[in-house]
Amino acid sequence: MQKSVSGFSKLTKTEKIEWIVNHYLSGSKASKDTLLQYVNSDEKLQQLHDEFIENTISNYYLPLGIAPNFKINDTLYAIPMAIEESSVVAAASKAAKFWMSRGGFKAKVIATTKIGQVHFMFPGDKQKLQAFFNAVKPQLLEDTKDITKNMEARGGGILDIILKDKTSEIDGYYQLHATFETLDAMGANFINSCLEQFAKTFKAEAKNHLEAPVEIVMSILSNYVPDCLVRAEVSCPIEDLKDKNIADPELFAKKFLQAVSIAEVEPYRAVTHNKGIMNGIDAVVLATGNDFRAIEAGVHAYAARNGKYSSLTHAKIENGVFTFWTELPLALGTVGGLTNLHPLVKVALEILGKPSAKTLMEIVAVAGLAQNFAALKSLTTTGIQEGHMKMHLMNILNQFHATDKEKETIIHHFKTHTVTHSAVVEAITALRQ
Repeated sequence: MQKSVSGFSKLTKTEKIEWIVNHYLSGSKASKDTLLQYVNSDEKLQQLHDEFIENTISNYYLPLGIAPNFKINDTLYAIPMAIEESSVVAAASKAAKFWMSRGGFKAKVIATTKIGQVHFMFPGDKQKLQAFFNAVKPQLLEDTKDITKNMEARGGGILDIILKDKTSEIDGYYQLHATFETLDAMGANFINSCLEQFAKTFKAEAKNHLEAPVEIVMSILSNYVPDCLVRAEVSCPIEDLKDKNIADPELFAKKFLQAVSIAEVEPYRAVTHNKGIMNGIDAVVLATGNDFRAIEAGVHAYAARNGKYSSLTHAKIENGVFTFWTELPLALGTVGGLTNLHPLVKVALEILGKPSAKTLMEIVAVAGLAQNFAALKSLTTTGIQEGHMKMHLMNILNQFHATDKEKETIIHHFKTHTVTHSAVVEAITALRQ
């Protein structure tokens, strides 16, 4: 029987599980056993996970895979990817191997500026507000010195603060729009602390210098970072595109460009196209302890920056050379947060050679580009389902609790047959009969 509860957070984990099982899982022993099965037997490790979030009752695992053979700026990487979707790691690995013999991936960070805003309302004279801001700006910076001193010692800090007039959109609405450099840190807490101090100083000083009060609405960083950009690309002569699935490189290149062009102009296609890019990006972001929700929000906003949602990748053919690239915002960190806490995140970063935030931006952008290349290569040659359904075969077999011997027999069967869900069901049913 479902019911509300008071003081749930104060219950022990065992009590929380008992409450959930009794009131939302009909007392199911099987459900309770599953929750307990995923609780780590190492008490210290489990306590660490318990303290990541609130009201923990178990752990939710995702596979951590490796996509090897990524040659990026002439350095070889094996890229860790945390994801549940079949064929993503395989596709990235295939794209990496394809381009490793064709010069590899090139990547570079264009900018690393991050943004935060103090949103406030002011009903008074605009010119007086601007004059006041100009006068108080040095004080805003001075009052954050205790917050910024360590970041500044490493070469980061507050880059600038400007006053933005947004009254044409909301009556009386203005912003303190600040830009930051947070180096290898994601910087969310740093930015928000600076913004809250800006707001405190700005409001206090306004009482003495403005005829109308300043009402602070909120102070918060933005996950839209169009000036925290990285570019990744691959290129080679068209004739070098030939492989076992590409008999006619010129035809392939032409169809590939057409596929990208469609995603550039057709939002329905662009969303799925970009989702494939994010398969690669999110998997590395998650494996390295970064905030994939923030990355998703910022990247998709960037895809619509010109007023229409469009492709994040682009392609061209010039002088017989095929080039495929992406340019997108990635605000990543390699210190702070889960990067210092989660044991598997530490291992993932070690696998990548303990990269700086800039290097991680390059690696993540390449993973997204590779994923998109693999998807478009399949779509314009064999079709997406051939490779995807073969990778999905194991999931279907596991749904039917296939034994090792049954798996071996059915996998052999589908080496020469098309994989569909219904075909797999028919095969396992026939085998068991």
